[in-house]
Amino acid sequence: MTTFEASQDRRREVAGTHPVIGGFHPDPSVCRVGEDYYLVNSSFEYSPGVPVWHSADLVRWTQIGNALTGAGRFRAGQAGASRGIYAPTLRFRAGRFWLITTDVSSGGGQLLTSATDPAGPWAPAVVIDGLEGIDPDLAWDDDGTCYVTYCSTRPGMEGIAQARVDLERAVALEEPRLVWRGTGLAFPEAPHLYRRDGWWYLMIAEGGTERGHGVCVARSRNAEGPFQPAPANPVFSHRSTTHPVQNTGHADLVETPDGGWAAVYLGVRPRGTTPMFHVNGRETFLAGVDWIDGWPRFDEDRFACEIPDRSFVDTFAGPGLHPRWVSPGAPLQEFVTATGPGVTLAPATCPSGNVSALMARVTDERWRLDVTLDTSGGAAGVLLRLDDQHWCELRAADGSAHAVLRIGPLESRVGEAATGLGPAPTVRIASEPPTHGGPDDIALSVVRDGRGVTLARFDGRYLSTEVAGGFTGRTAGVRALSGTVHVGSVRYEADDAYAGPRP
Repeated sequence: MTTFEASQDRRREVAGTHPVIGGFHPDPSVCRVGEDYYLVNSSFEYSPGVPVWHSADLVRWTQIGNALTGAGRFRAGQAGASRGIYAPTLRFRAGRFWLITTDVSSGGGQLLTSATDPAGPWAPAVVIDGLEGIDPDLAWDDDGTCYVTYCSTRPGMEGIAQARVDLERAVALEEPRLVWRGTGLAFPEAPHLYRRDGWWYLMIAEGGTERGHGVCVARSRNAEGPFQPAPANPVFSHRSTTHPVQNTGHADLVETPDGGWAAVYLGVRPRGTTPMFHVNGRETFLAGVDWIDGWPRFDEDRFACEIPDRSFVDTFAGPGLHPRWVSPGAPLQEFVTATGPGVTLAPATCPSGNVSALMARVTDERWRLDVTLDTSGGAAGVLLRLDDQHWCELRAADGSAHAVLRIGPLESRVGEAATGLGPAPTVRIASEPPTHGGPDDIALSVVRDGRGVTLARFDGRYLSTEVAGGFTGRTAGVRALSGTVHVGSVRYEADDAYAGPRP
């Protein structure tokens, strides 16, 4: 048994300190149908957009699809880094799942789609015009009136706005009105509206999605307000604490079958020396919720769970790609061909200029990715990306391999080169314990006789949000640089409990 394999036995019980959906899965929205829960996340420039998840217990989640697959008004490949799809809301009513979100790269309005099966197919996305802003929410009154409440970006109407809408026709029925400006903290956004015990509760995020992030609540007897804030806002935040999970906010509530309540929310796991660095983006966390004197109180210790093993091996045996696979550039169908087993990749470009690659979100603090290639027909790049200005890549062609690192405007070949690999190498990117106070070290290797031979190694802080900015996290995968490249398999091995050097 290798050191890495042995570490799998050291998994521990955690509550409130580990995400239930790891990696770049921000802005969670959840709904319950019977005994089942469904959840969606923001996807920004990546397509297909809006990952869809299922759970029976709120703790263990399985991705069942993606809601935006390119049909309708969602245009894959158009959005630059950290643009595209922001903050969806998922709700269920009268046998149908409704999803509303914002494509900030499409010129305004709110995107709307629906499905009878959350795994899809989803209807082609349409736009509700006249609602300028982001983070839209859906809520219904007893008479069937549907309200879209959202973060307005209209000049002179900054804050939380609302309008009645006709979902079947995808039209606003009135001019939007401002319903709450928040408590005075920065960036009131991410509204969700709920009805409980005769009150309408309006829950928002404030303070920005960085270290000052928090959850604030107000309530009214009327869905349209006026809303009175809770006496102790923010009702949930980790700001100015040493908690290992920071940036907590953008929460969504759900009632459990037994009448209890829970919340999903986003957070990050910063590591390293000050200012500390988070690399996997904003992740989805879970808390219980109690109602004390008519206001929600978050209980992060309600749900204890074993750290899940998010490792996978994909040989692309089909049919179709697993929903984990996304592209920041051109749609997958434009450059990925299933050959079963394996896939064939061709070079592709897109209007945004983003790289077109077969990518999956990195979900763990320690991990390694092995890709088996056939480069007899072209050149391949095995890529770790935060955005198109911050990435590293191990390039293989003609029996040799070398590493390239991009940090802002600087792009350079780094480390040593490997030769004599033959046309079918296995290449590796791994996150390893840090040596210079960063969140981790990134090692780029080729695999010889089952062991990694490191060609380049660098401080992982350069692929962190604190360095690059933006709203996303790391993704890893492979692309064709020239000709055609066959990918035989991708192996992702993950272990957040891992503490020692890998073989």
